Amino acid sequence: MKNVIAIVDIGKTNKKIFLFDQKFDIVSMKSVQFKEIKDEDGFPCDDIASIENWILAEIRDIQTKGIYKIKAINFSTHGASIIFLDKNGKRLTPLYNYLKPLDLSKYTYVYEANGGIDEFSRKTASPAYGMLNTGIQILKLKNEKPEIWKNVVSILHYPQYLSYLFTKEITAEFTSIGAHTATWDFDNMQYHSWLKDESITLPEPSKGKEAILTEINGENIAVGTGLHDSSSSIIPILEKEKGKNYVLLSTGTWIIAMNPFSKKNLTKKQLKNNCLCFMTPEKQQVKSSMQFLGKIHEVYTKALTAYFKTKKNAHKSLYLDIKLCETLISRGSQIFLEEGIDTNFEANLELPKKFTSFEKAYYQLVYEICKKVITGIDLILDDKNKLTDIFISGGFNSNEVFTKFLSLMKKNVRIRLTNSANESAYGAALMMRSFLKD
Repeated sequence: MKNVIAIVDIGKTNKKIFLFDQKFDIVSMKSVQFKEIKDEDGFPCDDIASIENWILAEIRDIQTKGIYKIKAINFSTHGASIIFLDKNGKRLTPLYNYLKPLDLSKYTYVYEANGGIDEFSRKTASPAYGMLNTGIQILKLKNEKPEIWKNVVSILHYPQYLSYLFTKEITAEFTSIGAHTATWDFDNMQYHSWLKDESITLPEPSKGKEAILTEINGENIAVGTGLHDSSSSIIPILEKEKGKNYVLLSTGTWIIAMNPFSKKNLTKKQLKNNCLCFMTPEKQQVKSSMQFLGKIHEVYTKALTAYFKTKKNAHKSLYLDIKLCETLISRGSQIFLEEGIDTNFEANLELPKKFTSFEKAYYQLVYEICKKVITGIDLILDDKNKLTDIFISGGFNSNEVFTKFLSLMKKNVRIRLTNSANESAYGAALMMRSFLKD
């Protein structure tokens, strides 16, 4: 049997399980999608019960077939998602959707008690995002659903909950805690004092290479604590690219620009323009810009496909028209997206009517997305930076129109594609390499 590392990689849309061999080549991949269910308030959320049952069944199936021997398992998931457990380790709530509306005015007392919203956001490197701040999610449950809160014994971020399914150990790690949770004090690199003031206890975070030896279906397997997916995607680049000053674009539902070389604290201007900080598995700050541009790309691509009656995924087979790219850049028009921070993530069905072809409409859409990506990159660079490269990982890695626009708009910087569109899974696998032995 070939020794492998199994990686459970959970995005908002696609749920995947990868097997990496000793050369870190992908020897197997399964992908599924699950229909959303509704939480107790009627808002859509992931079907966590079905997801966890699928994960456990797939791992068991790999073991049973006897083709691959799993030496380690690790996890990579989207952020802003937490699970509450009771004293028996039972889930107490659904996996709430981070897009669920939250009345932030109910929680301004936390901001006011800690220097005001600007200072608190700066210190925690977390813009006031509502449900996207898992610390505020926790506070929401405590304040609004005391009948559930009284039974909460443990709180786990999504990657650590998936690890818990196998180990039954309560864990935390830096990439999840550092991902716009509003719980981490980046000045002192420890949990923020407001948690203690609210009698909220979170596990002490560990570094990403740690694992728990666990018996799974009769076999001893090293189980990692999991990673936040965007933070995981920068791990392979950090290991391979030494001596360069680069930014990584982690692309998917969110497009996140990450700069691991900035040593400066976040400014008010950055915070007000969707900038924040992540952390690496080794507790290193990564200044970042996060925009919901992948979602905008998704909804408008569907709208354009419907309006022009093209085949599904027609944008993937478009001929690269460099002259059209240059024309749109010189024209500089704004049609699909708002100026500043986008707030509307549904397609305006009147906009496709402004175009004579799918191609012209799609190029305009991607041009506007790239314009915002460039703005996000520029925001997270320190003064007198010497940016040499922009790496692209994730779903837009193979989008020629996207990469061409970026190269034309950042002419003095090399646009480089990572080796895989599955960089977050690869990063999670690298954390487990010490366990991949005969």
